[in-house]
Amino acid sequence: MRTVLLSMPFTHVDRPSIQLGLLRAIGEANGFPVRTVHANLDFAARIGIEYYRALADMRGRMIGDWLFSVEAFGADAPDPDALLPGEFEPELSYLAGGGPVRDRLLRTRDRDVPAFLDDLADGIDWSDVDVVGFSCTFQQNTASFALARRIRQRRPDIVTVFGGAGFDGEMGLEFARSVECVDYVVIGEGDTAFPRLLKALSEGANPLTVPGVASRDGMTPAEPPIEALDELPVPNYDEYFERAANLGLLPDVVWLPIESARGCWWGAKHHCTFCGLNGTTMRFRAKSPNRVLAELAGQARRYGAFQFEAVDNIMDPRYVRELLPAVVEDGSDYEFFYEVKANLSRAHLKLLAQAGVTRLQPGLESLSSHVLRLMDKGVRAAQNVNLLRWARYYGIEVGWNILWGFPGETTADYAQQAAVIPHLVHLQPPEGAARVWLERFSPMYTRMRMRHRAPERSYQYVYPKTVDLDRIAYFFDYEMEDALPDETYADLAREVAAWTGLWESRHRPVLTYWSSPGYLRIYDGRHEGREGTYTFRDTLARIYLACGDRPTTARAVQDKLGPDVPVRAIEDAFAQFAERGLMFLDESLALALALPATRGR
Repeated sequence: MRTVLLSMPFTHVDRPSIQLGLLRAIGEANGFPVRTVHANLDFAARIGIEYYRALADMRGRMIGDWLFSVEAFGADAPDPDALLPGEFEPELSYLAGGGPVRDRLLRTRDRDVPAFLDDLADGIDWSDVDVVGFSCTFQQNTASFALARRIRQRRPDIVTVFGGAGFDGEMGLEFARSVECVDYVVIGEGDTAFPRLLKALSEGANPLTVPGVASRDGMTPAEPPIEALDELPVPNYDEYFERAANLGLLPDVVWLPIESARGCWWGAKHHCTFCGLNGTTMRFRAKSPNRVLAELAGQARRYGAFQFEAVDNIMDPRYVRELLPAVVEDGSDYEFFYEVKANLSRAHLKLLAQAGVTRLQPGLESLSSHVLRLMDKGVRAAQNVNLLRWARYYGIEVGWNILWGFPGETTADYAQQAAVIPHLVHLQPPEGAARVWLERFSPMYTRMRMRHRAPERSYQYVYPKTVDLDRIAYFFDYEMEDALPDETYADLAREVAAWTGLWESRHRPVLTYWSSPGYLRIYDGRHEGREGTYTFRDTLARIYLACGDRPTTARAVQDKLGPDVPVRAIEDAFAQFAERGLMFLDESLALALALPATRGR
């Protein structure tokens, strides 16, 4: 079965699709010729790279799917008069491009989208294609439907297959039932279902006998997901590099996607209440460190790239013991992005930095231990702050957000966070602060009582009435029972905005210490006009430094200093340091906030 796999708008254009790369390699390993088409690149070239990036970054309000809705559903499209841009104009204003946002979006929808689809449909020789596959995550569904509809008009006999996170669970079943251009859907991981589906089609067998495959006629339940990730082939990204280069869109530096693990070992034990990832595939599985090392070396040589973006939801703890030390030992000049759990120590962060990890997403989400417990994060606020400290010290960029809106939270939780932020401004600020989204598959969606819940209202501007929005929506509007009023979070939002502003200034805030035995000097340059130096000697200096590596209790500090220093005196010292904004107190834990002046230790 000759197959073409496409990645449609609005995936990012600065890196290839690991879904396409892996499925191409799997298909070829099973004897099926597979071509890939990163069609998202073509659309970015047409409308302009910066405009495209702005659209790709907008997950809420379905604007990317809305742009392709008319071409996907024709006369059944629900918003031919373009009412969506008007309803959400304040949120979409950044897309205006120097004129009314509605005008620009209409030009894109009514001119650029049809021309793009025509060029794509006419530019590929479909005469030698048997199967067309689409991998869909956020904002790719309707673009994929629109092209499938055009292909079906030219070649009614071509089989269309859809999969990806946007088709997981009942979402895929509903799309198979309600969207005419969808022949088959692979629900869940496609590593074994995809080649078995191609085999069934090539032999004239019933594709619905393949586990994990659905159509409007039904579904065969999926088998357990693949366990031995080492047996998977290495993704093939050749077409991305060729296409991006031909279109003049190849970045100077390409962060190659690499998959070293699937699922979430923490989520398998304690599913974070707001997380909708790993809808049907939570079980954690990881490649062996030796396999990862071999894959890194092979991809670096093949594509001349040394930057790798792990698509893992969480780093395998084994990698801290085996993979990262091996990278350090062999001297490879890789650069990594990884998602991690926030309970990393100073030693862990030092090792990550030595191995080339320059960007982390640790899922911090809050500076309140009470709220973190409501999220089921398994970390304390002091651990989150400590990660920010040592990441700053070792030069690792941290991507994180502050979330609110959880059942059981209190006004005090957010007042306390707002009060402590001025003391943390020498650390990297969050990228934003907002109410938590309600995502399908999350515990908040599946378990918690709601006063109101409905598909996020922009879905009604995208999908026709023949599609059951309750079954295909991933994001939902909602109202929790006993929810706190919006003004509860106003002070925290203002403090976060001020924090961000300080980091955008010419001189970023600092809080630095120098020490020698029995002597400590701290320079406080966090707020312009209030700079100053603190000096502490003997016991106070020793107490502060004892809380430097990690959050510590007064009893643990006494164990370090000796019984001559009473616990009560240590707790009083904690309070004095905290009053000056030099220490973060988290229930029984204390954490020094200043960073060492000497770098890299």
